[in-house]
Order: sequence, then structure tokens, then C-alpha cells
Amino acid sequence: MAIPSSFIQELLARADIVDIVGRHVQLKKGGANFMGLCPFHGEKSPSFSVSPSKQFYHCFGCGVSGDAIKFLTEHAGMTFIEAVKDLAQQYGLQVPEDDVSPQDRAKAAQMREQQATLTSVLEKAGVAYIKHLRSSERAIDYFKARGLSGEVAKTFGLGYAPEGWRALASVFPDYNDPLLVESGLVIAGEPGEENPGGEAKRYDRFRDRVMFPIRNVKGECIGFGGRVLGDDKPKYLNSPETPVFSKGRELYGLFEARTALREHGYALVTEGYMDVVALAQMGFANAVATLGTACTAEHVQKLFRFTDSVVFSFDGDAAGRRAARKALDAALPFATDVRNVKFLFLPAEHDPDSYIREHGTEGFAACVKGAMPLSKFMLEAAAEACDLDTAEGRAHMASNARPLWSAMPEGALKSQLLAEIADTVLIDSRELLQLWSPASGGYKKSYKNNSGSRTYSKGYSPDSPRNSGGGAPADGAHAPPDSHHYPDEPDYYASEPSFAPPSLSTPARPGATSYPAPRRIAGRLLPASREDRVLRLLLTEPDSWDRLSAEEHQLLLGLPAPHGPLFVWLETQLHEHGPQPWAALREGLRGHAFEKHAIAQIAQILDGIECDWSEVRSILDQLVRLNRQSEMSALAPRVMSDPAARQRYQELLQASLKKA
Repeated sequence: MAIPSSFIQELLARADIVDIVGRHVQLKKGGANFMGLCPFHGEKSPSFSVSPSKQFYHCFGCGVSGDAIKFLTEHAGMTFIEAVKDLAQQYGLQVPEDDVSPQDRAKAAQMREQQATLTSVLEKAGVAYIKHLRSSERAIDYFKARGLSGEVAKTFGLGYAPEGWRALASVFPDYNDPLLVESGLVIAGEPGEENPGGEAKRYDRFRDRVMFPIRNVKGECIGFGGRVLGDDKPKYLNSPETPVFSKGRELYGLFEARTALREHGYALVTEGYMDVVALAQMGFANAVATLGTACTAEHVQKLFRFTDSVVFSFDGDAAGRRAARKALDAALPFATDVRNVKFLFLPAEHDPDSYIREHGTEGFAACVKGAMPLSKFMLEAAAEACDLDTAEGRAHMASNARPLWSAMPEGALKSQLLAEIADTVLIDSRELLQLWSPASGGYKKSYKNNSGSRTYSKGYSPDSPRNSGGGAPADGAHAPPDSHHYPDEPDYYASEPSFAPPSLSTPARPGATSYPAPRRIAGRLLPASREDRVLRLLLTEPDSWDRLSAEEHQLLLGLPAPHGPLFVWLETQLHEHGPQPWAALREGLRGHAFEKHAIAQIAQILDGIECDWSEVRSILDQLVRLNRQSEMSALAPRVMSDPAARQRYQELLQASLKKA
């Protein structure tokens, strides 16, 4: 959905950033602003400033900055839409949904109310489980035997579900409340299983188990995991799928690990609750766990909201290898050049909990450091059960590698892996591409939309806007990139550029759609700015967004209009729908304040000319360098008198020298 910028501004005007940030960071008044320890990097002295007058935060240590919405997306891991809705709910505002029917709007409101009710029921049960833990020596002895402290138990909200079929009847006044069944806390018997009194049979799902509350990224309890104290089966029991809990989307411990993920620089994905809690006790608070299901693409995507590096930890046995193989499939679409994915295989007799107790923190850290890179594991997976000493075995590996390699986003890593696969199977890289895509003579990127699956050449779809005139670009089309910038006003284009017919030299394809011709002044094409060239590539190849670094994301989102708002809109589209062809993006742009600017940029892409990623990479490097230079110039007058400004200046200088 497209949220009007006017609503965003109203929401930010009402929100109190000190209150919002203060829920996650301990702030103290320091002059006109509030100061605290930065939640985005580890530090001992406060350098994180929150300005109530500007409604803005900034860290003089790591350089992060933004408004209330940015804080929720960066720190809490919410999408842009989730952050806006969360803030709107806090301040009693209704997010505009003009494109939604009254029936769907009412249904969505009912669902939000239902979710809020269910989480409150689960929170109440969690408090009761914590109280039961305090009075259960068996449960306390179990946690002590696993080496857990009271502080860690408090951090994770650990509890105990007592024996007995209806322990929750003492917690909730009406044990027959349908919400208890809907939340997964109580199991209702099937028809015909009534008790002697004629009542439907109902009993607690969790009985005589230590309890692990499962929280979403906002910290709300959405479900539970329970482990038996003895040898009963099943050993682990999760809440069922409910309107607020889905195993394929949620990760245990992610809420508790948010700050540690940034401090350690990576997420450690394990297979069990106790692994997460025990690792946190031993200094690895950056651990999370899947919830009794294979790792999914949604799990990986959620992790990459918090960090650019993920280490999957699995047992070294056959089951561990199978789990790792599924994690590989989930991670490949997100394996960009700026992300790092590794696989840690422990000895068959160990899990992370037992390994760190036997080998210590340093031993486990060394094990993590030596984890297998995604590239190596992918090649091993492709070569599994293939005899590479024979032509048949090498052909088999090439066949296995094709879907794995094709799932990866474009970039240097993908190109290198193509070369390694080709070397392993003793085939030239170009020949291998032709074998994989015989119809087109080479690899072509594929996108899916609601109208079915189509194949598009790099940067274009069959319906992509073209220069209707064809031929060579007009004089001035290759002028210096900074010679022109479009004005900021949304109404710069009085009307959408006219639709020009194809020229006589370029016959129209049957059924082809005409698109706006490039806008001209005195017969000359307007030269494209750096920002426009980046915008063109990301509109025609939106999956390239994942190839950018966090610094580049922040830079693009903070650009002045029209570029910044368009990049913010594009990021929102990617979060909600994934990469889409231009035809779908064009529909989503309708009504956007800078719709016409985006259309004009697509119209200036000449027929037969593809957007060049290497050129865009060079432009991004220039923009980052200029942005750093600008910030350094602003800091220079305060370097001698302000320690925080001096530290930030040195960080920028070191980053610039390193890049050079």
C-alpha cells in the first residue's frame, strides 16, 4: 500500500521520539538533548543523542541517524509499513487505506483487534508461568543444571507450566473462553469427547514443562515453547499456528538478540531454545533459533534487517546436513556481494550448548570463525553423490548447480561461482550458460508477477518503456552527470509526457505499448544526474537494492526530493512484494507525489541500451565519498573543541582512506 507523505509528516509531528527511543535505550538529559549508549554499536560512554526539538537521533560514534520511523525499522527490525502502523496505533491515528474496500478495511481492523487480544492473553499466561517457576524446585534445578543464571532466565522470561490438566483455570476466570483455544494455550476435545457433566473436554496444552516465551520483534508474546523435564515425548512442544504466530516467519530469541547482533556483527542461527539461552549465558547473546521447522526465506530476510552476516549452526550428522541444505536454499536469493553467509558444522556428538561447555567460549568462537562460506557449501551441495572423475558425474553436478546458482542475485559473487562451477565440470563459463539457457543463448533474469511467469532480459521486460524514436541519442544525452538536477516540486511536470508514436525507422511490434518520449529542452535531452542514473537501474532491476551497503541505503533514502521519496517508496515495495517488473511498479506508483519523475526517467532509457551496474557502482562510490566529505566539512570547525566531533571526523577520514 502507498501511504501519503502528508500522513507520514503528521505522524512524525505527533510522535515523541524521546519516548519511543527511551523504551529501548536508557536516556539521560544532557543540555537540550538526551544522551544514552548507542543501541547500534557497542560503546562504554554515551554518544547517542536524541533531540526532542528536532525529533531526530544521531550517534556521534557510528554515525547512524534518523527519525522515529527509521529507529523502529533499524532497531526493531520492522518494515516501513509495520513501523508506520505501529506508531499510528500508539498515537490513535488511522493509516489511510484509500485503495482498500470498506469490507477489507473492516476485516483488517478486526484482525488487528484480534491480534492485540491474543497477545494480551499470552502475556498473562507468561506471567503465570514465571510465578510457577519460582515455586517449582524441579524446574529451578533443571535450569541450574544447565548453568543458567537468574538474570538470563529473567531476560528470556523463562517459566514453568505445572502438572495437572487445568492449571490455567486458576489464571483465567473463564476457562471456557474461546480465546484460550485460539491462542494455543488450551486444547479442546473433539465432538463426542464430552466429560460426564456434558461439557466439552478441555485441557492445558503445556503441562509439567519448562516454558520459553516466543516474542515478535516488538517484544510481544506470540507463543510458547515447552521442554519436558524428563524423558517424555515429545521432548519439545511449540504453540500451534495462530493468527499471531507462524513458525515459518518467527525466530526464537530475535527480540532479545537485537543489540547483540550489532555488537557481534553476525547472527548465529541454532536449532533449539536451550542453545539460544545457554549461548547467551556464555557471552553469545546474538544467537537465535528456528521453531521446530526448516529455515525459510522469511527467516533469512528478517535476519538481514538486523545484520549483514549470518552463521547457521548445525550438528554434523545427516540430519544436520539436511537442515543446512534447506537453509542454503533459503539463503541463496539473499546472498549479495555485501552479505556474508556461513555454515558451522559441529561434531555429531555436540550441539552448541554442549560444545561451548566442553571447549569454552574461545573454542566456540574459533569454531564460528572457521565456519564454511556459502560459496563452498553450495559447491559441495551441487557435487554431492557426483563422481567428478567421470564426464557423467561432472554433468550431474552441472545439473545440480543450475537451480542453486540461478537463485542467487546478480553480482560479483554469482559471477565468481559461475567460474568455479565451470572449472569444476571442465566447461567454459559461456558454454555453461548456453547449456543452462539454450533458448536465449545466455542467462536471463526471471521475475514473477501476478499474471504468470515471464522471462525478461537484464534490466528490461517486453513491456519496458523505450525511447519511441529509436536510433542514437540526441546531442547532449551524454552531458556531464551533474549538469542538471530536477526541481523538488511534485508538479514540475505539468502533465505526464505525451505518448509519441514509433518512428518510421523503428516498426512497432504488434500489440506493443507506446511510452513517453524523453523530455527535451530546445531539442536536447535533459542530461541525467547521478541520482537519476541510480534510480533508473533500481526501477528496472529492483532486486539490485539488496546489493547496496547499509551506508548506501541510508544515503539514498535521505536524498532530497524527488529521489529520496522515490527510493523510500521503492524500498517499501520490495519489503511488501519483493522484486517486481516495471509494469507492476508503474501501477504501484499511481498517485505518488513524484510519479511523473519516475516515468520520465524510464522513458529516457534508450532502445537497446541496458543499465550498467558497474557504472552505478561507480556513481554510488562517488555519492558516498561526497557525502562523507560534506559531513567532514561540517565537523571541521568543531574538531578541536568537541571530542565527539573529532572522533566522528577521524572515523570518516579512515573510511575515506580505506576506500581509496
